Amino acid sequence: MLLHAATGQQTGNGLPDSLRQAKQDAPGFTLANVLQSHMVVQQARPLKLWGTAPAGTGIHMLADWQKEAIVVQTDANGKWQGQLPVPAATPGNYRAHSLSIIHAEDTMTLTDILIGEVWLCSGQSNMDMEMKANPPWLEGVVDYEKEIAAADHPAIRFINIEKKFTKAPIEEVKGNWQVVLPQTAGKLSGVAYYFARELQEKLQLPVGLVVTSFGGSAAQAWTSREALAADPLVKEHYLDPYENSPQAKESLDSIKTLEKLFEVLARPALLYNAMIYPLKNLSIRGFLWYQGEANKKDGSMYTRLQAALIRGWRKDFAQGELPFYYVQMTPYNWEESDSTATYYARLREAQEAVMKQVAGTGMAVTMDIGEADNIHPRNKKDVGIRLSKLALHHTYNQKNAVYLGPRYSKYTVKGNTVRVAFDPESIGTGLTTTDQQAPKHFYLAGKDRVFYPAEACIVGEQVWLHSDKVKKPVAVRYAFTNYPITNLGNKEGLPAMPFRTDQWEE
Repeated sequence: MLLHAATGQQTGNGLPDSLRQAKQDAPGFTLANVLQSHMVVQQARPLKLWGTAPAGTGIHMLADWQKEAIVVQTDANGKWQGQLPVPAATPGNYRAHSLSIIHAEDTMTLTDILIGEVWLCSGQSNMDMEMKANPPWLEGVVDYEKEIAAADHPAIRFINIEKKFTKAPIEEVKGNWQVVLPQTAGKLSGVAYYFARELQEKLQLPVGLVVTSFGGSAAQAWTSREALAADPLVKEHYLDPYENSPQAKESLDSIKTLEKLFEVLARPALLYNAMIYPLKNLSIRGFLWYQGEANKKDGSMYTRLQAALIRGWRKDFAQGELPFYYVQMTPYNWEESDSTATYYARLREAQEAVMKQVAGTGMAVTMDIGEADNIHPRNKKDVGIRLSKLALHHTYNQKNAVYLGPRYSKYTVKGNTVRVAFDPESIGTGLTTTDQQAPKHFYLAGKDRVFYPAEACIVGEQVWLHSDKVKKPVAVRYAFTNYPITNLGNKEGLPAMPFRTDQWEE
């Protein structure tokens, strides 16, 4: 008869109490929830599988595209992780695959798996905005009824990660992989849908979307504590004030109001902990990002914050310099109707600066497709397509894909006329306007630093500016206010980037 190891107390079931408790606490055989049937796995990169099982036991992993199983052992904490090689995908091949994970007499089998391209899509409400209408805040994408009815794309799959925030990193997320069909497409991010549809059509490969977004969220909430602390200025601006505040000790269970929720969604690392960290083992091709509204007055500090976020994510996913493509903030008046306000323009400027600070990044411009009175503009089709152009050009090496609208290069002054030139690669087949009118939202200033609207006209590959009120121009601004809806672009349909030639503070 066995005795309790510490007290000598006899146990009722023939096992010492300590061993019985250990057996009860032993982790069962599980697979990470994000790994499911119907998913898309990243081609030509190892597929990581992970979960739990009793400590010291073996896990066999076998996919139908390989001949032999791969065996791994659980560690002392009952955790296991292994990886399967994944072949390169062949354009036009949409064969469904299966894989099995075996522990002792238990087998888990995942079916209807496609091999293709996987992108993680994150940000706040404009990334989160679904195809369908969700009153009163979201009106759905343009023509959403017709778009959803036509969304029959079995080679595109998506998973919406459950919205959650935690003070410490967690291991699991909730969500279900779904095939894009008319019955499911309404629940998919509009930006992500149009991005994937364009990519799938151009590459003829399956596309998987991991949508992990949260309306009203600030960038610091999506950034790890480690990444925030790595930049002294970012740490001082975002991390230290929070950690030295009463909110750091506050229970997250007390969040009861919308106002309190938005305050929580600005706290450092809380969304990263619950909605990014658990995904770090996924093999992916890259990241899409549409965020900035909640950081609208951060100005140049946002450049450092987004750079910290990108570097942190790349480090966690440990797959090299994963491409990071993001959307520049769309014009919005913030219900102020102040046509001279520039803080949102300064945020856009900070977003553009990220491309110079961090390699492997690209920015989609949306100055022409905003709605000044709607923070959730409905034209998500062009946003998704513009992100896909960045990916096709940079990631998939389709160099013929025009991905860039007119980007300011330099200006010269001839008398009182300013001639604005653009990078040759950004002009495409020529400059134009979307409404056949003169280019809008150009301003000139003299030494008095007072900006006046300029008359603009397209002359060849330049835009020429003139203002009777500015005899000796020294500075040019284009679309450098909070909510200018622009009309200047190239003939490929991509809008000009906003810019300013001065560095004057308000």
